[in-house]
Amino acid sequence: MTLELFTALLAFALVTVITPGPNNFMLMASGANFGVARSLPHMAGIALGFPAMVFFVGLGVMSVFDLWPPAYTILRVASAAYLLYLAWKIATAAPKFESESGGRPLTFLQAAAFQWVNPKAWSMGLSAITLYAPGRGVSSVLWVAGVYVACSLISTSAWTVLGTAIGRLLGAPRRLRIFNIAMAILLVATLVPVFLAGSAG
Repeated sequence: MTLELFTALLAFALVTVITPGPNNFMLMASGANFGVARSLPHMAGIALGFPAMVFFVGLGVMSVFDLWPPAYTILRVASAAYLLYLAWKIATAAPKFESESGGRPLTFLQAAAFQWVNPKAWSMGLSAITLYAPGRGVSSVLWVAGVYVACSLISTSAWTVLGTAIGRLLGAPRRLRIFNIAMAILLVATLVPVFLAGSAG
């Protein structure tokens, strides 16, 4: 991979992972409710799970959708169902200072598995592979996945720390509950482009 292509890939990856989306809204809510330390498995699940997904997509997982088109509909429905479930969990999360047993952040495996039903993750992964590893060679795909590991570590840390700061700023449980509901609404709103694209097709 040339320096020019690597620089373009780095910029593309950083912009796509750090902009608002399901992962970042959930990390911000997790940081606000549970703090950075308890959110570390969630952060690691995204930072490693998404690049792993990109790697497998680059090696040809998308051919399943070409061979069996109904898989697109199944993925869309599964994405909606799981995002709604996560939005409910965020909206009803108990602040850490109110009840230690009222909720818990996503585990590493839950966060990693979520990437496979995350609409933004699919869009990012497909775009990255198409633009920066069009030949689908293992070396090129590994470069894309590796860059996403580095950028995801930056993004997950930034959004979780931001959420922690917001949690401290809000202070009172009532205000934090309102914040949680707002995050849940934003998470549900990320489904709108998915279904608009589906209806347009």
